[in-house]
Amino acid sequence: MLLRTHLAIGIAVGLYFLPFVNYEFIFVPIILISSLLPDADVFFPKFRRKEFSNSQKDTDPRGILHTYTFCVGVSIIIAFIYPIVALPFFMGYSFHLLADSFTKAGIRPFWPFKTRSTGVVKTGGIVEKLLFITFTIIDVVLAIMTLSRI
Repeated sequence: MLLRTHLAIGIAVGLYFLPFVNYEFIFVPIILISSLLPDADVFFPKFRRKEFSNSQKDTDPRGILHTYTFCVGVSIIIAFIYPIVALPFFMGYSFHLLADSFTKAGIRPFWPFKTRSTGVVKTGGIVEKLLFITFTIIDVVLAIMTLSRI
């Protein structure tokens, strides 16, 4: 999925769970940042899978960053260092992976196992555009509801 769709999903997740946390000031920003992190390998090629280098699939970000193994491992480390950040980090990251598991490229959720979770959504296709629009509408509604509680 495109970054904008992941961002829209991250905003929806953050705003939905915001009333249930006591640390609102960092909850949503951490979710938003972590919902984009699995695609960091697009900007830092050393994280990419070696079998995709020097090929036309060179921009396919389906390396170790797109695994729940990595997500859980980093979340545990964060929980020891800065516990208040661990839950929103895990939520943002895991919702990114969940969304990508519905794409045709899919993800390998439990590295080092090679089982791939795939779906039918084409990245940048009409279904993803509809998902983006839907989550943007949900974001606006949740933002209005959140602001009305203040």
